[in-house]
Amino acid sequence: MLDCSVLSILIGASMVIDTKPKFLIREDGTRIAYHHTPGSAPGVIFCGGFMSDMTGTKALALEEACQGSRRSYTRFDYRGHGQSDAEFESGTIGLWAEDALAILDQVAQGPQIVVGSSMGGWIMLLLAKARPERIAGLVGIAPAPDFVLTMWDAFPDEIKATLKQDGVYYAPSEYSEAPYAITLRLIEEGRQHLVLQETFDVDYPVRILHGMADPDVPWRQSLAIVERLQGDDIVVTFSKSGDHRLSEPDDIARLIHTVETLARRADANAP
Repeated sequence: MLDCSVLSILIGASMVIDTKPKFLIREDGTRIAYHHTPGSAPGVIFCGGFMSDMTGTKALALEEACQGSRRSYTRFDYRGHGQSDAEFESGTIGLWAEDALAILDQVAQGPQIVVGSSMGGWIMLLLAKARPERIAGLVGIAPAPDFVLTMWDAFPDEIKATLKQDGVYYAPSEYSEAPYAITLRLIEEGRQHLVLQETFDVDYPVRILHGMADPDVPWRQSLAIVERLQGDDIVVTFSKSGDHRLSEPDDIARLIHTVETLARRADANAP
């Protein structure tokens, strides 16, 4: 049962969310758009999905929840996404992970609960590998680490030929009118950042939320992730009717409850 404070955030919150982002300028001049709400630690940082942005339902709902509990919260757009600079097709897993790491290092402060949605689940794990001392917990939402491998294997020969010849394949999307631009560079560069090829030690809590009706990332993927993670506090929650986005009111309430529970536990265990 979700507590009333969580539900009130969903149905009656009156927090005002600023629509004008700030920008973090990377070494190459690329501006990374972000919103940061100062507050107590541990903070929460949201890593969005492939061709998603920081104005999605989950990102904004978490922001309202963190404002309500006066907890630090950060959301951002990778380069080529949302309000950040660069063309989407120029992006790679490595570059997007570097953007996320820059936000973690230069915007967020102190320990963080990192929330990763879909591709953001891959970015989340890369952050955990790069800065384990900054991680207070991980929350994956239909996480899709190493997805370039399964994507390539699933492509028929004609799509692989298009990628090799043109360098890009425009895949139709169920979530927007614009197609997904899949580049050969994305796939080849992504193979340099795989995280599920060996075990992964975690000494912080990990929570995974996954819908069993997800047409994009099979729910069994989360079981594969759990098999690789080596830790004592790892919990996976499946929603039988849940889709890939997990953005229905019950899904959002479950996400907020999960994040806040981890945050309160970290509060209680802080020295």
